[in-house]
Amino acid sequence: MITGKNYIGNQKSTKGNKTYKTFNPELNKENDTVFTEASEEEISDAVNLASQAFKEYSTISGVKKAAFLNAIADEILALDDELVQAYCSETGLPEGRAKGERGRTIGQLRSFANLVEEGSWVEATIDKAQPNREPMPRLDIRKMNIPLGPVVVFGASNFPLAYSTAGGDTAAALAAGCPVIVKSHPMHSGTGELVASAIVKAAEKTGMPNGVFSNLNSSGIEVGQQLVANPKVKAVGFTGSIKGGRALLDLSAKREEPIPVFAEMGSINPVVVLPEALENRNQEIAKTYAGSITLGTGQFCTNPGLIIGIKSEAFNSFVNHLSQEILEINPSCMLHPNIKEGYNTNKEKVVSQENVTVTANYESDVANNHAQQTVVSVEGKTFLENSTLHLEVFGPFSMVVQCEDSDELEKIIANLEGQLTGTVISDNDEIKNYSNVIAALQNRVGRIIFNGVPTGVEVCESMVHGGPYPASTDSRFSAVGISSIKRWVRPFSYQSWPNNLLPKELQNENPLSIFRTIDGIRTKDKI
Repeated sequence: MITGKNYIGNQKSTKGNKTYKTFNPELNKENDTVFTEASEEEISDAVNLASQAFKEYSTISGVKKAAFLNAIADEILALDDELVQAYCSETGLPEGRAKGERGRTIGQLRSFANLVEEGSWVEATIDKAQPNREPMPRLDIRKMNIPLGPVVVFGASNFPLAYSTAGGDTAAALAAGCPVIVKSHPMHSGTGELVASAIVKAAEKTGMPNGVFSNLNSSGIEVGQQLVANPKVKAVGFTGSIKGGRALLDLSAKREEPIPVFAEMGSINPVVVLPEALENRNQEIAKTYAGSITLGTGQFCTNPGLIIGIKSEAFNSFVNHLSQEILEINPSCMLHPNIKEGYNTNKEKVVSQENVTVTANYESDVANNHAQQTVVSVEGKTFLENSTLHLEVFGPFSMVVQCEDSDELEKIIANLEGQLTGTVISDNDEIKNYSNVIAALQNRVGRIIFNGVPTGVEVCESMVHGGPYPASTDSRFSAVGISSIKRWVRPFSYQSWPNNLLPKELQNENPLSIFRTIDGIRTKDKI
């Protein structure tokens, strides 16, 4: 029997009694490896190790953290086909997707390595003393970002690499100086264990403290609940459903010491299609959006689940073309039978509502765990009156909302829940006539796309992957890009502190040669 293990720091462990297997949705059968769910003792050991490791890791230099992050990337690449095959066997996704996501994971790690090696990310700020200032002297005050402490990261079902064990949350937290405990997702525990082995190997090679990283298996919610409730855990990262993210947020709030939960949750990503664009190229737009809706079997958090426009013959033509185009696409495999079941359940819940018209539904038989894509249409008035129609249907599904006029379109957007993205499809300068619509959209989303599709999230400094609740639990932060490091730190000030006892980032001599703000001026100068 092949046994999957937990990583408690750099030690493998299987002390629990509960076991489970992952599932191959393409073959419609369980994989061979038996995983052991983390026991209470293992959870406690992992948190205690992380808390102890924090004392050293929180003060380690940016150069050493960069070496660690780059080593993780190297060790993941060294797993080569073994990792790709594990990924495919646990997701039903093709090799190309596995390699693409691996590349993104590597890119994230290296971008954070570059960030912390350079060092200016700490936002060092110095206000020098002014002993002769009237009417009151000013003391010397210096500020920088410092890490929060041990962070728990929950693996995401739809991104086994980029949003899971060594994904964006983990990379950002490690870059910030926070030890990480990953609660591995039960759908891809084998992939998670391989990546965990790479992180542990990298930690050992670069001399990181034992406990800087742990990986715990779990088939249910109990391990995650115990981790979030543990008083030594100081922050949580989560990518998943509104139900799961909200439960973690509520659990953290009930602690004696509440902690931040940075959860990226549900989104239907409204797309506004303006009239001139529909008149000029409705068939082209329809083909593009049929592809976006079905990309990855619709299992992206930025899937365009809502398309809104003003009634016209051109809009009717668009809906007809979209319905035709989407049925030309071959159905593909979903990540797990449970996810397909959830897709079918939520789809049926929406379709069964009054005044909902199904304009396209793939009705031919499909292989096991493959999803049948669907497009539905409703009147704007119906959408406004029935909040059930706002439900995220996670999969290849989209709803078209037909508005009477731009006022109703604006009202619909203003009454939406928070979203990750909003998209505007426009021709020429017609967007200038819809400033109120754009303003309403800006207040509901974290990112606006112009003449594109929401699927595809570039990892760069300017990216915002977040938005008003329930898109995320804190719209001030992004879950993607190097700015996401700010979730795992807090500002800290030193007042009248001896120069030689200050962190190097704040010392007069600026030994790290980083950018600092001194008396309001950004500079690398010494004091």
